[in-house]
Amino acid sequence: MTIKQIQVKNFRLLKDFKIDLQKELSLVIGRNNVGKTSILIVLDKFLNSNKDRNKRFQYNDFNIDFQKEIEDMLDKSIVQEENYQTKSISLRLIIEYYDSDSLDNIGNKILTNLEDDNNFFSLGFDYQLDYESYKLLMKDYIEKKTKFEGKHKDHKKDITFDKSDYMETNHHHFFHIVRKSVHVEKDTLELDESRFIKLDGLLGFRLEDVINFEYISARREVDNKEVDHTLSGQTSELYKAQEDSDENVKAKEDFISSLIETDKALTKIYDSMFEDIIKKVGLLGGMRQQETIIKVISTLQDRELLKDNTTIVYEHDQRNLPENFNGLGYMNLISMIFEISLIVERMKRIQSRRPADINLLFIEEPEAHTHPQMQYVFIKNIKQLLRNGIERKDGIKASLQSIVSTHSSHIVADCDFDDIKYLKRLDGHNAVVSKNLQDLKKLYIKKDKNGEENIDEKAAYRFLKQYLTLMNSELFFADKAIFVEGDTERILLPLMMRKVDKEFEPKYESGELGLLSQNISVLPIGAHSHIFEKFFHFIGLSKLLVITDIDICSADNRKKCPYEEGKDLITSNTALKHYFNDSNITNYRSRTSDNKLLKWNNDNKKMSPDTSGNMMVCYQLEEEGYQPRSFEDDFFKLNADFIANSNIDEAALNSNALAKFRDNRNPYELAESVKSKAALAISLILAEEDDKEWKVPTYIKEGLLWMRS
Repeated sequence: MTIKQIQVKNFRLLKDFKIDLQKELSLVIGRNNVGKTSILIVLDKFLNSNKDRNKRFQYNDFNIDFQKEIEDMLDKSIVQEENYQTKSISLRLIIEYYDSDSLDNIGNKILTNLEDDNNFFSLGFDYQLDYESYKLLMKDYIEKKTKFEGKHKDHKKDITFDKSDYMETNHHHFFHIVRKSVHVEKDTLELDESRFIKLDGLLGFRLEDVINFEYISARREVDNKEVDHTLSGQTSELYKAQEDSDENVKAKEDFISSLIETDKALTKIYDSMFEDIIKKVGLLGGMRQQETIIKVISTLQDRELLKDNTTIVYEHDQRNLPENFNGLGYMNLISMIFEISLIVERMKRIQSRRPADINLLFIEEPEAHTHPQMQYVFIKNIKQLLRNGIERKDGIKASLQSIVSTHSSHIVADCDFDDIKYLKRLDGHNAVVSKNLQDLKKLYIKKDKNGEENIDEKAAYRFLKQYLTLMNSELFFADKAIFVEGDTERILLPLMMRKVDKEFEPKYESGELGLLSQNISVLPIGAHSHIFEKFFHFIGLSKLLVITDIDICSADNRKKCPYEEGKDLITSNTALKHYFNDSNITNYRSRTSDNKLLKWNNDNKKMSPDTSGNMMVCYQLEEEGYQPRSFEDDFFKLNADFIANSNIDEAALNSNALAKFRDNRNPYELAESVKSKAALAISLILAEEDDKEWKVPTYIKEGLLWMRS
């Protein structure tokens, strides 16, 4: 059995939320505060509330809109039962079972449809306010409000009864957890809430036999202080989890037998060690002669011995060093392996009870304290570790489904693209949505009437997948992004951002932050920005700035050339022609900033010109009466004196070309002589001095100021 989908309503940001799960591992990603931890907590509160009463719901768990709905209800008249809609935080787990699965724990007990071809059912959980509780809540609220207002009616200050405070204190008196099995339509996976079976009190049904949920929290007790023995303590927990297993009987018997022999030897030593103190107790009247005799004996307990006396060490240069000598990264990784092993042992359960039908493990932010290479190793191996599932020596097996949440672009870069679930906050709403990255394929690749896929669309999608997972998965965690064309812009852009902020002070009073203080990813994508437009819309970045070259060339022979007034010139830039459906250079030169904005168009499924758009495409503008063709062309024109008076590395610029530039100041010719764009960028950074700085090209400045606001 596997969970196909999790649905949550009215819990924190999970207002009306659905997330699909993979059979083995689902990687949940997204920016901060998009509900990754909320998924873990709502599962824990509903599935493990019977194990721990401290897991009950708090009023702050209610979605903000849901809180407002309830508080608005309090001041209205009581409605009739037929007009009342039950208020609740809800969790639905849509589950698929297979022919190989045992149905002993569900069978006729909870399946709403016994048709052979419907192999889905749903476990439903509600923290709900039913009609009878609703009436009691309304009555209690009115009584408390009336009493409060009577007590404060003569108060000079205007003091009102706070509905939010009232609900925070009293909601648990009226809201109660209800568990049920809800009918699932096989073809659509839609739920029919009118067809359900109550699980509470259902004879022969035990929830823990159907689903077992465990998690490893991001707040792990891992430290490298000298007093810390986290890993050593976990050995005791592992022993406790395994000691009742029949497959470990012999090992346990050998262990206890050794303890008994050790007890005898230690007791003899204690007789001598504590002889004097026992005599003193006798002299002070602590016991009567020959009636009660105090003895100190050894009683080593197998569990406690491991807990307090087992030490994890690591061997280095043939010496055993304490566990806390490890860095936090290794401590964290080893601790997670221990914890996963401990959880798997608990999930196996003792031989007289089978493992649960569904075993779900949530690992939160495994990257804590670990460097990038270790994060690669983790995600590469975690799937193999979890793939073994729950396997006992008696041959009993059960699958292990896992969810890993992360902020690590390195983990994303080494995972399967189809496993990724991207969480995105809805603008202007107290809610988030989950998107399957595998759905991007449908957005990129359309089939023709014969069912054939377009070759170019397939190539674009393949490029996107490889770029995102192999090179720049940090885009998933950004608020805004800047796409640049080459290495020069990529290397220089952070310094350009600082220069723009220095020249144009951010308007902090209006909430505007400096560019380097914002969560902006800068990505080199060559001339392929148009390939990303569907992805940009899909993940919902707030802004995208594309910095590209105008790429002037002759309309006659399509060869690149400098700008010349009156000559028939076009752009060879694929992205520009894609976005603006135009190749005429004259038209590009006349475009204002607003006319460089684009917005997603649902009709043609692409970014289209729109003055209210959240994407801007910037290219070279006229500099001092000169129209540049490329970044280097623009930079050399604007900073001619700086370049002429600087020593640029021979690896970046041909020395003869630079000497010629000092005489003729021809930026186009110098741009054509660039040998290494990366070397040029580094040379420009090193060439700056306190009294000698270069300027940011106008078109980049235009884009950065738009991006910052």
